[in-house]
Amino acid sequence: MGRKMIVSVLAALVLVAISGPGQAWAQKGPIKIGFLAPLTGGAAQVGKDMVNGLTMWLEEHGNQIAGRKVELIVEDTQGQPNIALTKLRKLVESDKVHVLSGGLFAHVGYALAPKVDEYKIPMLYPVMAADDLTQRKPAKWVVRNGWTSSQPSHPFGEWVVKTLGYKRVVTIGIDYAFGWEVVGGFQKSFEEAGGQVIQKLWPPLGTTDFAPYLSQIRRDADAVFALMVAASSLRFPKQYQDAGLKARLPLLGGGTTFDEFVLPSLGDEAIGGITPLMYSAALDTPVNRRFVKDYRAKYGKVPSYYSEVCYTTGRWINDAAKAIGGDLEDREKFLAALRKVEVPDAPRGPVKLDAYGNPIQNIYIRKVEKKDGELWNTVIHTFPAVSQFWKYPPEQFLKQPVYDRNFPPCKYC
Repeated sequence: MGRKMIVSVLAALVLVAISGPGQAWAQKGPIKIGFLAPLTGGAAQVGKDMVNGLTMWLEEHGNQIAGRKVELIVEDTQGQPNIALTKLRKLVESDKVHVLSGGLFAHVGYALAPKVDEYKIPMLYPVMAADDLTQRKPAKWVVRNGWTSSQPSHPFGEWVVKTLGYKRVVTIGIDYAFGWEVVGGFQKSFEEAGGQVIQKLWPPLGTTDFAPYLSQIRRDADAVFALMVAASSLRFPKQYQDAGLKARLPLLGGGTTFDEFVLPSLGDEAIGGITPLMYSAALDTPVNRRFVKDYRAKYGKVPSYYSEVCYTTGRWINDAAKAIGGDLEDREKFLAALRKVEVPDAPRGPVKLDAYGNPIQNIYIRKVEKKDGELWNTVIHTFPAVSQFWKYPPEQFLKQPVYDRNFPPCKYC
């Protein structure tokens, strides 16, 4: 090797040593995160909460992940599978993102997963809760850091029998995968504990006039279990009360029925509603109190579950990226790191993935109460470290069909 070559090599080594890993990462350019959310249509407020959560985490950390600048590219799915697929293609092929996240509805989650696997690019699902994506039809490149639809319903169904003493329940759930799975998980554990689902009603996705369904509800029930999403959550509680049902049949539900995204738009008709979920803005922990305070200061409202899971997504990506030295260009290595992340102190509580790739986390039973003129989901019971299989052995659970419109069958109807 000539003298000039030796000098050049030594000079290059000195520069690398001086610059350190931060400079090396910076030379690779920014980390591009592609984020899908419904920003128009009936679920626009939910989409805004999702974007706000991730944006807040990034801004708190100087818009950097593992020492590299971050470019967040947000695309509007309008809550439609075909539009979500088009935007996914744009983010991967045109924008050349390193990682994807977001999405709302369960049927959108089912539609995106095969394409994500085809592209071989990591995508985090903080919201899309379709059960089978971490059960019978796992997607290699999807990392779920949110929940499965039926996960909160399993402990809740048994709790309703043993704690509230309700034995006969009517369910009314939005008629698509998420609704089937939330209702199905509740029905399974509720009936195994001695309860009976005596009627099941299925209004279509996007329903805002529930009169035809409310008139059908059997009055010989002890309570009603309602699963509402997006615009339906805004309308159902008031119509339920106006139909004279609230005074006769206590209202239970899936977590999105009374989530914090909708509470500011509701009145006293929501008071007393009981739902299970892995987050409540009323959680009295130092981490969550700070999160709620900072979120309110920034956005003028209480964070919803959609905000929390997307806020925690920022940390999830950062922890995985740091574990591999910021080398997100190595997709296989980055995917493996994402699956190893544990967050012991998320605002919702401790979170880690099970062997099937779904979070094990606390499930909170929440009751809507008014405090200082505001509606809050007060936590009245906590089930710690609940998996997507709850108390069922996974091998046994996976032998049953995925929850759908007709499973479990309504044998007491």
